[in-house]
Amino acid sequence: MPRSNRLCIADIPLHVIQRGNNRSNCFVEAKDYQYYLKLVGQYGKRFEVDIHAYVLMTNHVHLLLTPRKNGAVSLFMQAIGRKYVRYFNKKYERTGTLWEGRFKSCIIETGLYFLTVSRYIELNPVRAFMVENPGDFMWSSFAVNALGQKSDFIEFHSCYLAIANSDAKRQQLYLALFADELSDHVLEKLRDSINRATVYGSDSYKRQLKDELKIKISVNCHGGDRRSHRFNQSDPLKKGEGPDSPFK
Repeated sequence: MPRSNRLCIADIPLHVIQRGNNRSNCFVEAKDYQYYLKLVGQYGKRFEVDIHAYVLMTNHVHLLLTPRKNGAVSLFMQAIGRKYVRYFNKKYERTGTLWEGRFKSCIIETGLYFLTVSRYIELNPVRAFMVENPGDFMWSSFAVNALGQKSDFIEFHSCYLAIANSDAKRQQLYLALFADELSDHVLEKLRDSINRATVYGSDSYKRQLKDELKIKISVNCHGGDRRSHRFNQSDPLKKGEGPDSPFK
């Protein structure tokens, strides 16, 4: 069966997933998580890949990122993978592969779609029943995006910055998104998009990419979180204060 084409285009966000081989653990203790994040920061700078959100689960990794050059994500993930596998195998006296083949990825439309993916990533430990609240999990970007914790490598995307003019208000509105879980409809569309290595976004955005980039993109289903009651008129993000806010 032929491999699906992975779309990696400069300045367009991607959701990336890499899983452990046979769902085996990729992280055992705190130093493993710390080392992997060190590599994310190091190679993000080297290959010009901006990291916006992440979560390191015990047997897989989610990243929301934006490459500044075409094809940069493959170089970024390969560099991290090689270095981390050598570290992990030496430490735990093992041999062979650690990752389950190639990483998976899909293009993310900006605006509400981008923020939905960020929330999806940071809610992973809650859906996995590892913690009750995303802030209780140490190995995600939630504390940075929602609580203002400092990070050496997180780069705030314009979608996030547009939520409000001040850091405190922006964090407050972003945190408000986590009051409710993502709907089954949204989860289905998110997972389908990454499994098929396609686009998570509106049909109009898919048509735009298809026309501009001359690439094959299926335009037969609606993505996004617009059907969720979190994005109705009462949603606090609808009242975003940023001058370029997509929620006004």
